[in-house]
Amino acid sequence: MFAHERQQEIMNILNSNGKVKVKELSLIFSVTEDCIRKDLRGLESKGLLKRTYGGAMKVRQAAKEMTIFERKNINIPSKTKIAKKAFDLINDKETIFLDISTTNIILANILADSNKSLTVITNMLDIVKILSKNQNINIVSTGGVFNKNLDGYTGSTAIEFINNYKFNKAFVGSCGIDIFEHSITTFDIEDGNTKKAIINSSKKTYLVMEKYKFDYDGVYKFALIDDIHGIIIDEYPEKEIIKTLSENNIEII
Repeated sequence: MFAHERQQEIMNILNSNGKVKVKELSLIFSVTEDCIRKDLRGLESKGLLKRTYGGAMKVRQAAKEMTIFERKNINIPSKTKIAKKAFDLINDKETIFLDISTTNIILANILADSNKSLTVITNMLDIVKILSKNQNINIVSTGGVFNKNLDGYTGSTAIEFINNYKFNKAFVGSCGIDIFEHSITTFDIEDGNTKKAIINSSKKTYLVMEKYKFDYDGVYKFALIDDIHGIIIDEYPEKEIIKTLSENNIEII
């Protein structure tokens, strides 16, 4: 096998598993570990991976910061799939929290058209407007300092309000998740601190996010993966991610 063919296979394995180990690759391709290290150095120089001790991992990307209005019309089919899965987790008479999230806007529309009797607490203005047309849903808004870019309330006043409640379930948005460092991130610090309060006040917390966010990071870490109970996604991630989540007792939905 030529070096470029081996490197292509290494990338296929990396994309499937999320990370690779020198020793394992050496056995797979029947070459020396030094040969594999040279392959990894070459691939890293092209920006295709990041070398780690004893192996390499996928290159993580910085999530692009956008307003809620810019994100509303992106990936609608994937977000709808996630929202429908979230809807199926919500039982009649429950109290739930819908965090600032364009996926939660779609979930709110599904709830508004349903017959479920619920109490929905939210810090997002769009969600309040959507749910107001359903008489079976009791709506509670946090109030606080309004963030125009997020279309919702964040910060100390919203957090103080949230701390007085206990939710059956919370559905929380995120810019990205690093499964290997166990971090869940967002862009805005006040948004992140508000998400922390939501997680602390919920019996069960679910991230609502598209699969691609496993490769992206925001700038502010608001939680670790063991702070949540499950991740609701549009497609199943790579097997290494599934393995790590399973080891941390996190449900993939």
